[in-house]
Amino acid sequence: MKYIASWSGGKDSTASIILAHEHGEPLDKIIFSEVMFDENISGELPEHIDFIKNVAIPKFEKWGYEVKILHSDKTYMDCFFRKTSKGKFKDSGKICGFPMMMKCVINRDCKMRQIRGFLKHINDDFTQYIGIAIDEPVRMERIVNSRNKVSLLEKYGYTEQMAFELCEKYDLLSPIYDFVPRGGCWFCPNARYAELKHLRTNHRNLWDKLLELENEPDLISNMWNTLTKTSIHDWEERFFWEEQQMTIFDFERMRENADF
Repeated sequence: MKYIASWSGGKDSTASIILAHEHGEPLDKIIFSEVMFDENISGELPEHIDFIKNVAIPKFEKWGYEVKILHSDKTYMDCFFRKTSKGKFKDSGKICGFPMMMKCVINRDCKMRQIRGFLKHINDDFTQYIGIAIDEPVRMERIVNSRNKVSLLEKYGYTEQMAFELCEKYDLLSPIYDFVPRGGCWFCPNARYAELKHLRTNHRNLWDKLLELENEPDLISNMWNTLTKTSIHDWEERFFWEEQQMTIFDFERMRENADF
């Protein structure tokens, strides 16, 4: 029997590895599937992938665990610029563009497929450690009847908050938790205000790539969030005017302080 931990770098999957370490649970390998934006740029936020490669992996290896980073042969750019071969746009020459909401082909093709492929080629029986806490009943229900998926968080009675605190204790909490409750690709259409604001403020080069993609011609899906009909340009305009508003308020405070 082989024991494999599926790890995203988030608090729950990280806490699972810590629990295995604390309690002497068998653990043969840790797998991390890294989605790539293109051949050179990670789909993970820069802070998170730095944490993965330069903080967490060295500590896990020091504990004696082997860590394997999986990569798909497809990147986000490959999926974005793929020409459709079926449906009403077949042979139109149009490119797919942004993934449809609730049907993320990026997660399917660039992340989960690699994990399933890795597990499929394990010759021995295996148990997969999944990071699901006891206060996540819907997610827990998905593995109740699984013959080879186990939650160490459930086994040791850990909630999400307890997992968070355990990661803090070992200095293994990703910096993304300073501004988001959960991680994800920096180009994810499910990203919320705080995530988008952080990306624009701290990684303008990545933000500008999304703006550029919306300007590409012949896109079937030419809007970043197809469900809410919201574009990155809409967010850019919102953030711009928010900054102008802050500037006005700052000016008024300066006037008051100067006794104009």
